[in-house]
Amino acid sequence: MRAASDPPTPPVRVLIVDDQAMVRQGFGALLAAQTDIDVVGDAADGAAAVDASRRLEPDVVLMDVRMPVLDGLEATRRILRAPGLRHPRVVMLTTFDLDDYVYEALRAGASGFLLKDAPAADLVQAVRVVAGGDALLAPSVTRTLIADFARRPDTNRPRPSQLRELTPRETEVLKLIAAGSSNSEIADALVLAEQTVKTHVGRIFTKLGLRDRAQAVVIAYETGLVQPGS
Repeated sequence: MRAASDPPTPPVRVLIVDDQAMVRQGFGALLAAQTDIDVVGDAADGAAAVDASRRLEPDVVLMDVRMPVLDGLEATRRILRAPGLRHPRVVMLTTFDLDDYVYEALRAGASGFLLKDAPAADLVQAVRVVAGGDALLAPSVTRTLIADFARRPDTNRPRPSQLRELTPRETEVLKLIAAGSSNSEIADALVLAEQTVKTHVGRIFTKLGLRDRAQAVVIAYETGLVQPGS
């Protein structure tokens, strides 16, 4: 609980990127009505999104996948690879089945996905979740990622040296994250307090230089720490 003397928490700064004006305006009106969210701008294509992100420094970018000039995947790559220590979290917006995009979007650094026809409350919650440092990665998306790796002929990839820095317990936790388990589910599986799991997750992110669970899932499969079907 925040003490009365603590400064107020600044609102989450959001940039909305979509080539349909009605989507931008509708999402913008919904989010702007929240006291803890500030819509700082919008963009109609990926190139404009890269420029707007640089100028406006949002905390969260809601990014459409298919757009003219520059698609959402490449725009996400450019935004998250731009020089500087502070990068926004990106939530991909799509009306399409995720199978074609999930792996590349996660590799690009996206923190999750949201369907455009999701309930309004889900959009607001998505912004808050990723702004808080978590990932919007449902078990169904994790299964899609696993299926993608299962189709790849070479899953015997070398482990990066950073994985050796993980303790045996942290390695267990990372494997369960890759399986799509929540902190409470990991706590139950390993017979730990949920706060202890949160501590392990934080240390994993720090040691591996990860932003969130989405990146943790990707690195677990890319390095061969977890194999499809294991």
